[in-house]
Amino acid sequence: MIKRFLTAVALSALLVTPAWADPVRDRIAADLPNLMAIYRDLHQNPELSGQEFRSSKIMANEARKAGFEVTEGVFKTGVVAVLKNGPGPVVMIRADMDALPVEEQTGLPYASKARGKSQAGTESGIMHACGHDTHMTAWIATARVMAANRDKWSGTLIMIGQPAEEAIGGARGMVRDGLMTRWPKPDFVLAIHDSADLPSGAIGVKGGFVLANADSVDITVKGVGGHGAYPHNTKDPIVLASAIVMRLQTLASRENNPLDPVVVTVGSFHAGSKHNIIPDEARLQLTVRSYTDSSRKLLLDGIKRIAKAEAEASGLPADKLPVVKIGEPGGRATWNTPELAERMRKVFTARFGAARVIDPPPLMASEDFGELARAAGPGTQSLILWVGGRPKEQIDAAAREGKQLPGLHSPFWAPEADKVISAGAEALVVAAMDLMPRK
Repeated sequence: MIKRFLTAVALSALLVTPAWADPVRDRIAADLPNLMAIYRDLHQNPELSGQEFRSSKIMANEARKAGFEVTEGVFKTGVVAVLKNGPGPVVMIRADMDALPVEEQTGLPYASKARGKSQAGTESGIMHACGHDTHMTAWIATARVMAANRDKWSGTLIMIGQPAEEAIGGARGMVRDGLMTRWPKPDFVLAIHDSADLPSGAIGVKGGFVLANADSVDITVKGVGGHGAYPHNTKDPIVLASAIVMRLQTLASRENNPLDPVVVTVGSFHAGSKHNIIPDEARLQLTVRSYTDSSRKLLLDGIKRIAKAEAEASGLPADKLPVVKIGEPGGRATWNTPELAERMRKVFTARFGAARVIDPPPLMASEDFGELARAAGPGTQSLILWVGGRPKEQIDAAAREGKQLPGLHSPFWAPEADKVISAGAEALVVAAMDLMPRK
C-alpha cells in the first residue's frame, strides 16, 4: 500500500513538474501578463532625457520587491540595484530609460499622448520610439528571475537604470556620480537593444565594433553681405558654405581608408532671409560618424582644414575665416569584447537554436553603453545584444516588395514587445548565470 502511494506521488510530481520544465523561461512566461502591463504603462508615460523620475521609480520599486538593495538618484534619475549572492564575478546589467521628442503615430491603443519640454526648452510630443520601454521591462523580468534562482549562480549582480542615453550623457553622468567607486567594479557589463531589422525574438550577437563614434560639429561661415543684384560687392557665404559642403564629402571618399567606415552628414544649412539679399553668414550643422580614434581624428581635423582652405580660396581675410565648433564628445564607439561575444554566441545557440542567433552587421548609430566598460577599466568585458522586434513575415514581405519599413526613432515604430521582452530577459538571465556559475 505504501509502495503504491509513493509511486502515485512520484508520478503526480512528474505530471506537475515535467522533465522539460525550465525555471527561467517558465518564470518569464508566468510573469508576462504583469510585465506587459508594466510595459504599456511605461509606453504611455514616456519621459525625456534627464526627466525619468516616474520610470526610475517603477524600476527601483520592482528591484526592491525582488530583494535587491537599491539606490536612487544616481546622476539625478539613475538607479543602482545590487544583489550579492556569494563569491564570484561582478556582472552589471544596464537598461536605458529615456524617450524621444517624437509624436507617436503607431495607432496603438496604449499610444503615448504625452507632451513635454526638453532641457533646451523645446516643447514636443514624447514617445518611446527607440524601444527603451522594452529594455526597462526586460530589466525588471531579469531582476525577478535572477532573484528567484539564487541557487543557480554565485557572485554580485548590479543592475542599473540609466538616464539620458538619447542625449549621450547618462552613462558618463552616472560614472561621474560614483558608479564605479561607490559600488564594485564589474567584470562584465551587459545590455540589450531592440532591433527593427531582426525577426522578433532573434538574438543578435556581434563581436568588435557594433556602434560608432558620434560627433556634432557647428560651422559658422562668415561673409560680406549685400544686394543680390551686385554680388561683386560681396563675399557670398552661401556659395562658400556650399563649396565646404561638397568638399567635406571627399573626407570619406578620398582621404579615409574605405575599409574603415565613416560618415560625414550636413544635416542643417541655414542662411539668408530674402530673395535679393546676400547674407553676412551661413551656418552648417554636421553629424560625424566613425569607429576608430584615428578615423575620428582624420575627420575632425579635415573639417577644420577644409573650412579654412575654402574660405581662403574665396578671398576671405583672416578675421572672416569660418568658426568650427566641435561639440562635447558624443557617443564613443561601442566595442563588444570578441571573446565574450563568442562565448555568448555558443550559450545562446545551445539555448535558442542556431536559427535564432544572428551575426548582424555593425551600425553607424551611436550609444553610450560603451562608456561603462571604459570607466571600469582594463579587464572588464562588455556586450550589447540586439533583440529582434519585427515579425519575420513583415521583413520578408518588405524585401520582396522593395519597401522601407519604419525603424527606430520613427513615430511609427511598434515592436512586438512581448517577444522583445521575453527573449531579451531570457538572454540576459542565461548570460549572467553563465558568467556567474555556482561552483
